[in-house]
Amino acid sequence: IIMVLFSSRNLLIGARRFVKKQCVLCQNRSYSVYKDVERPAEDRDTHFGFETVKESEKTRKVSEVFHRVADTYDLMNDVMSAGIHRLWKDVFVERLSPPAGTKLLDVAGGTGDIAFRFVNYLKNAGQTGHVTVCDINPDMLRVGQDRARQKNYKDIDWVEGNAEELPFPDNSFTAYTIAFGLRNVTRTDLALKEAWRVLKPGGRFMCLEFSHVENEPLRWLYDRYSFQMIPAMGQVIAGDWKSYQYLVESIRKFPDQETLAGMIESAGFWSVSYENLTFGCVAIHSGFKL
Repeated sequence: IIMVLFSSRNLLIGARRFVKKQCVLCQNRSYSVYKDVERPAEDRDTHFGFETVKESEKTRKVSEVFHRVADTYDLMNDVMSAGIHRLWKDVFVERLSPPAGTKLLDVAGGTGDIAFRFVNYLKNAGQTGHVTVCDINPDMLRVGQDRARQKNYKDIDWVEGNAEELPFPDNSFTAYTIAFGLRNVTRTDLALKEAWRVLKPGGRFMCLEFSHVENEPLRWLYDRYSFQMIPAMGQVIAGDWKSYQYLVESIRKFPDQETLAGMIESAGFWSVSYENLTFGCVAIHSGFKL
């Protein structure tokens, strides 16, 4: 199954799809850094994997998952994807193609994979920029900071913060990335609006996330592998079946490519598009703040 789904780099890239923008101007939005005025007072139902929970409970449960998996997170990514997650992230940063002077906010980027690639990309191009890593989980940030010290990455800011209420002023960054993190936030719509808020006009939003395999035979194989093998790997390597069961279920509950593209548009972004990688196992979503 792994060989079928993750066989070579030339199978990484899928067709790009562009979402037609409605012919209406998005209204200007003003979101407070300190107060989320759109969050409902009641504690609404949501999903934690296949389980129905209250929103506050999901936030707590997701925090517990990443507290447990932080120290083995990168190893498990290598094992679960046969190392191909590294190529997905390489393509992701290549698609971003950050120009000189880019001020990047990498959300849910605790262990530093995207931040390090961003720094390397600019260094190889003889350019400079700056990256701020923001993650709600201090354990993931600790792992990223340890890796940065070991690899001698300097001048990266590490900030503990919630994607739904980012601790940054409006119009602060020229690029925003989130890789394999959006499906774990409690309110995807609020996270997208916060991305729009903190980007400068002309800034680019990019998301790398697990998505929906379109080919039915491959989807069947992918489901068998995901539900039967990944939790077992988590138990053997990390001593944790339940966390990886949640991670698999969270992928299945996450919106498909077209639905997520529509949500990105609704948050105010223009020129929204997505690109499938590895038959739609993951997708790169892109949009711009005008």
